[in-house]
Amino acid sequence: MNVLLLKVTLMPSVIALITLAIRKWGGKIGGLIGSMPWVAGPILFFFILEQGKPFGIYSIQGSMIGILALISFCVSYSAFSRRLKWFPTLLLSYSLYTLTAVVFNYLQLNLYVSYALVIVSVLLSLRFYPVPNGPPVSTRRLPFDIPIRMVVATLFVLAVTGLAGLLGPQWSGILTPFPIMTTILAIFSHTLQGSTATISTLRGLVIGLLGFTTFLFLQAFLLREFSVAASFGLAFIVNVLINLISSRIW
Repeated sequence: MNVLLLKVTLMPSVIALITLAIRKWGGKIGGLIGSMPWVAGPILFFFILEQGKPFGIYSIQGSMIGILALISFCVSYSAFSRRLKWFPTLLLSYSLYTLTAVVFNYLQLNLYVSYALVIVSVLLSLRFYPVPNGPPVSTRRLPFDIPIRMVVATLFVLAVTGLAGLLGPQWSGILTPFPIMTTILAIFSHTLQGSTATISTLRGLVIGLLGFTTFLFLQAFLLREFSVAASFGLAFIVNVLINLISSRIW
């Protein structure tokens, strides 16, 4: 009951704060902020609380596959958003996300190869990232958009952590970086501000995946030696440093 209470209080608070940060600092910085392990970190934490440390550590390999699929989602949504409305764009992007996850899960790559592949994929994606069609439009906001984001993200965390024992560590890990918050960011920016804002936000998120991936990769080693708090704290600092450097380069 205490863990459930933590899930339904922590996640809505995190989503609300991220949304406000994005509104304050704009698309690219908002994408970088959104790419931090605000959802994946708590999911991994809940895996450890409910399934044990070995389960959490083993799920990280699956997370690398999930990040590769997340990259395909961001790039494809950005490309399709230039010509399509949000719903067909979302369907096509989810299809490519699923295909990527299934293919790389079938290949059964080890953790080191998967991590290297993610880093290379991020760099290639940034090199050939879709270009916006025109200038951004003025910001519009829907009523109750923050509560909607909070509810959707919380339900996803409850679903993934609740099904972890059934899914096993590999597929639980794959679903950990599922683009739930990315989807929320994409749909709202696409609907309210147009394709240009969406591309800027998702590109910022892809830049942030360099730090996010490293955060999860480090957990496979830090969790074996340190407490969860120390492991997350050390990796979070590394994540922030990588994001600061990446934001200046790209």
